[in-house]
Amino acid sequence: MKLGLVIDLDVCVGCHGCAVSCKQWNTSGTTGPLTDMNPYGPDPEGVWFNRIRSYEVGNYPENKTVNFPMSCMHCEDAACVDVCPTGASYKRKEDGIVLIDQEKCMGCNYCSWACPYGARELDRSSGTMKKCTLCVDRIYDDGLPESERLPSCVMTCPSNARHFGDFDDEESNVSQLVKERGGYQLMPELGYAPTNRYLPPRTREASPVAEKIEVSTGLLGKLSGWMAKQEKES
Repeated sequence: MKLGLVIDLDVCVGCHGCAVSCKQWNTSGTTGPLTDMNPYGPDPEGVWFNRIRSYEVGNYPENKTVNFPMSCMHCEDAACVDVCPTGASYKRKEDGIVLIDQEKCMGCNYCSWACPYGARELDRSSGTMKKCTLCVDRIYDDGLPESERLPSCVMTCPSNARHFGDFDDEESNVSQLVKERGGYQLMPELGYAPTNRYLPPRTREASPVAEKIEVSTGLLGKLSGWMAKQEKES
């Protein structure tokens, strides 16, 4: 079994719902409180397992804002596990989830430096590293209905951009999505074999509305030039 996430970049709206939901669940979950430092001051900071970057790609009128959520990739060959001097970072054989034993972690930052995805967060209140656990305490909770045994971020996503499943099962939802949409790993050239996959944005033609805006903008530019010329001649 190899559990992980598929994130559809075509429909992610960058609402940060996954990040907020993740923080709320994990604050009371296996990792303990996720602290905030100076939350209402000019320089707030805190521990977040999900972070969303936003990029503008393409040229107008075919440009698109791409929201890019990032968290732990649960790599098959996880460098964070290899460099940990205490054995606090480990990868579970039964499902491939990478976790941190809070009792063993000494907050040395080695794992954070080794992770190319910026997925590790040092909690200054506890002095230990914390990260996405794929909500391991939730997905195996027999007390929850089966439909709710999903990571909190997947349950919360309003646009259904996040999917969870077993990549070792060729018939699973995540495996099928990767196959159908060309799901890819982030920076596979590093050799860490991240489990999570991203579905690329679809290519679309410019909408008629965008074309009208472009034409209107051109006409306004010509009109402004003509008015400036008339004013100068008068």
